[in-house]
Amino acid sequence: MSSSFTAPIRDQIETKTWMWQGFSIGYKAYGNSGPAVVMVHGFGASSGHWRKTLPVLGENCRCYAIDLIGFGASAKPTPGKEIDYTFETWGQQIADFCREVVGGPAFLVGNSIGCIAVMQTAVDNPELAKGVALLNFSLRLLHERKRSELPWYQRLGAPVLQRFLRIKWVGQYFFSQLAKPKVVRNILLQAYCRPEAVTDELVDLIMAPAADPGAADVFIAFTSYSQGPLPEDLIPILPCPAIILWGTEDPWESIDLGRELAKFPTVERFIPLEGLGHCPQDEAPEIVNPILVNWIGENQVEG
Repeated sequence: MSSSFTAPIRDQIETKTWMWQGFSIGYKAYGNSGPAVVMVHGFGASSGHWRKTLPVLGENCRCYAIDLIGFGASAKPTPGKEIDYTFETWGQQIADFCREVVGGPAFLVGNSIGCIAVMQTAVDNPELAKGVALLNFSLRLLHERKRSELPWYQRLGAPVLQRFLRIKWVGQYFFSQLAKPKVVRNILLQAYCRPEAVTDELVDLIMAPAADPGAADVFIAFTSYSQGPLPEDLIPILPCPAIILWGTEDPWESIDLGRELAKFPTVERFIPLEGLGHCPQDEAPEIVNPILVNWIGENQVEG
């Protein structure tokens, strides 16, 4: 498979809707034959973050990129009333997507919090996971079980900020200040090492769902979520092969801590991506795509 892509090919990506538990879920699809691949975005992102990966893997695979409920084009129901925004919820969503849309097992590919979601899917539904590829997964350092390891100012400051943001008008105001093109661009320029990858298209992709009703409530709910699984809970009990890719210059998730988690025997390979940041699939698809293509090919043959 070629790792190149062009705008006309990307325009052929199908944008679709699936109903899940009464809620509308957005997803994108490309490719009609071969093994299934389901891609899951990170916090604040959407299925569009895989727009440079879908057409390449889709040459020989049936590829899907799903919007987790609460993000992208998916519904954003009221947290705690209509739905709980947890990894167990998202894991169930991905599993049901595999059953109802994909029609069976798939290779699961995640970035950031999407990695935790796909691992949760695999652990809870081993029959649906052919393998998991984890790109700069979230280490969840603000989790209640990890705070004792943090410097005192972070250990004390994070819970205070979380409580403060749960005051509705405070949280809404904070979100409104973040959801501005200039602010989003600056955040992306921190996460990406290649400034040329932070395009107007990317900023628009992140900005669009922020205008949806309920987007601020989802943001506040997740920033207050300090429970649920840690990556070190899920990695050792994965029922399928795992590969980890990690941008060496990720400012948010330490590659050194990632290397430690890669020592679990369920991880087949740990690949550092030199000079890349938190979202390598979008920043350098010409590097990431061939790795994923080869990994899928190897595990498909073995399977």
